[in-house]
Amino acid sequence: MIINTKTAEKTAELLLQINAIKLNPSNPFKWASGWNSPIYCDNRLTLSFPAIRNYIRDEFSKQITEIYGKPDVIAGVATGAIGIGILVAEELGLPFVYVRPEAKKHGRQNQVEGFLQKGQNVVVVEDLISTGNSSLMAVEALKEAGANVKGMIAIFSYGFDVADENFKNANVTLNTLSNYEHLLELAVEKKYITEEEQITLQEWRESPSTWNV
Repeated sequence: MIINTKTAEKTAELLLQINAIKLNPSNPFKWASGWNSPIYCDNRLTLSFPAIRNYIRDEFSKQITEIYGKPDVIAGVATGAIGIGILVAEELGLPFVYVRPEAKKHGRQNQVEGFLQKGQNVVVVEDLISTGNSSLMAVEALKEAGANVKGMIAIFSYGFDVADENFKNANVTLNTLSNYEHLLELAVEKKYITEEEQITLQEWRESPSTWNV
């Protein structure tokens, strides 16, 4: 995984400021997977803050160009990354498509929505990486549609070992603006959490499926 430390710290702070990331070790959240979690991340909130969404747009655009070269198309993963993906495509002057979790059951039964030609170079935009499974399903759908996927860029990653393994096995490069490690360091420094709570949050990341069960 590729990450810029300065960008990672600033992104983490912005996400904490607007409560896009909430840290609550004493009163955990329940994820759809059934996991108990001391952290909840909703990066859709960034779209409601013009200065922050523009910062993410600019960082995405810069890093896409630097790491992958300017692609032919930007693809957003539905639904969380459609908004920011469109902003990035607009900034780079590129076409935009988005990828559904599965093909529609009616009409043209598309999974990839928008105009995409076989052989076009695509960079995929995501809002959040947990295990990476849904993100990589989007990559696979694009490949099946004939795209040459150069890589993926996301706002934030929990940094699970299983995600690293999944991206490695799929041979997909992942770049994120920030991650869990930088988030915790900044959260302690800015007193969003105590050092004791930091330890709890680190324990969760090591075994999220069994934590606080």
